[in-house]
Amino acid sequence: MSLILASKSEIRRAMLDQAGVDYRVGSPDFDEDVVKQKHVGDGASLAMRLAEGKASSIAHGPDDWVIGSDSTVTVNGTRYSKPRNRDEAATHLRAFSGQLMLLSSAVALAKDGKVEWSHAETAKLYVRPLSSSFIDAYLAAEWPAVSYCVGVFRMEARGVTLFEKVDGDHFAILGMPLLPLLGALRERGLMMS
Repeated sequence: MSLILASKSEIRRAMLDQAGVDYRVGSPDFDEDVVKQKHVGDGASLAMRLAEGKASSIAHGPDDWVIGSDSTVTVNGTRYSKPRNRDEAATHLRAFSGQLMLLSSAVALAKDGKVEWSHAETAKLYVRPLSSSFIDAYLAAEWPAVSYCVGVFRMEARGVTLFEKVDGDHFAILGMPLLPLLGALRERGLMMS
């Protein structure tokens, strides 16, 4: 029996490593853009569809389990994707300045290409007012690492300086609801209980 993480995200790998989860990494064969374009609903339901799609896109042996995970960011009713370049990252940060950011993260487990379990959580992140000089200095320090982050921040790095208040699960904010996932792994005998 093996566990596969359908993600190359460094922070998701770090969370699993630190929790002592034995897994290997696989690349999902899943077109996120098609799902995003057709999606009608909130960020949590989109994150769930993306996580489930990634998890079910990798089918290996009959005893393999696959973890899929994804996150979405919504500010003032607008859903944001990862910035395509540094200029777009600055544009996103200006739009986030002084606003409430809703960050939804989801995780799913699939076996034989079928989703067996999934979970989503939404956190509220209150972005403080950001000056242009702060945005420039922030991106000078954090780019290109934040180019892989939908909210243009890494909470485990300087991204924490964007916020004045955060309500929500720490792991979900990092990009994957870890505690519910660990419970699901224990229930399925994929971790010791």
